[in-house]
Amino acid sequence: MAFGTFDYFHAGHESYLKQAKALGDNLTVVIARDETVKHIKGHNPDISEKKRLKTIKTLPFVDKVILGNKSDKFKIIRSYKPDIIALGYDQFVFTYQLKTLLIKYKMNTKIVRLEPFQPDINKSSIIKNKKICASLEEVESSPL
Repeated sequence: MAFGTFDYFHAGHESYLKQAKALGDNLTVVIARDETVKHIKGHNPDISEKKRLKTIKTLPFVDKVILGNKSDKFKIIRSYKPDIIALGYDQFVFTYQLKTLLIKYKMNTKIVRLEPFQPDINKSSIIKNKKICASLEEVESSPL
């Protein structure tokens, strides 16, 4: 099982999900809800949860894609009881409580932290900033 927002899907996301898939037979991906993203990052994602879900569903190495639970972030883990939870190198929200949850519910789930893929260029915030800069340059160079 892998988790993410996947706003501005990029090569780093693809690498993360392919690494997660290599850990087992089936990969279930949980997409962060719009309101969860707003709570964590302080702003809504630029791409809606439905569109992000649809994007991840098109990937041939992903077996199942679901939206996260709005009220209980750990309910999906308790329901699906994954053998492995794959975490990205920069995923820390909700992960501090993960080991405690697994012990509490007597789950034998392994947590694996995956390797980054060119994190200096493959990060949604960097890609978003580049898009904003490109848009500003376009506006500044257009004739009035």
